Amino acid sequence: MKLYYHPLSGHAHRAHLFLSLIGQDFELIEVDLANGEHKQPPFLKLNSFGQIPVLVDGETIIQDSNAILVYLAKKLGKKDWLPEDAIGAAKVERWLSIAAGQIAYGPAAARLVTVFGAKFNTDEVIGRAHDLLKIVEGELAARQWLAADHVTIADVALYSYIARAPEGNVDLAAYPKVGAWLARIEQLPSFVPFVKTPVGLAA
Repeated sequence: MKLYYHPLSGHAHRAHLFLSLIGQDFELIEVDLANGEHKQPPFLKLNSFGQIPVLVDGETIIQDSNAILVYLAKKLGKKDWLPEDAIGAAKVERWLSIAAGQIAYGPAAARLVTVFGAKFNTDEVIGRAHDLLKIVEGELAARQWLAADHVTIADVALYSYIARAPEGNVDLAAYPKVGAWLARIEQLPSFVPFVKTPVGLAA
């Protein structure tokens, strides 16, 4: 397997983290975003949207970080990470949708402002991040993991951008349950950290 990624991308880190956690052999291939490699014809053949990450597994090409998580769990039979039963699968899918929605438009967007100079309304995206974190904090009050009584790809999908939310000037101090959840993920065997960037509250 080959994973096309960039070390500063939280979406790419999701895929990288899961591959490591499940002990899958793979090759990391860094895409030069700064010089627009992701918009050139060779990469666009892998993903017509010009986005990372992309997983190449033999003749199979999987685009989108959450799709990669699902593919790996299904392909490799990781039923603990992605339950087979209807209720368990739905609980995980709920959080994958949140990762693609509220995470992307909250803490991920706030970080894009400071790390990549994105032109978002700073107060708006930081506000969205806190709205999300309040909900996650409440949900973690009753359990240790987001979608089950054990870690699943739901936790992997949300980890990266919440862990680096302070880089987007989103303070995590008011969310002790979230902080404890992040620590539990970081204590998992074969955990790989997301690169830290000295910006925002992390400066």
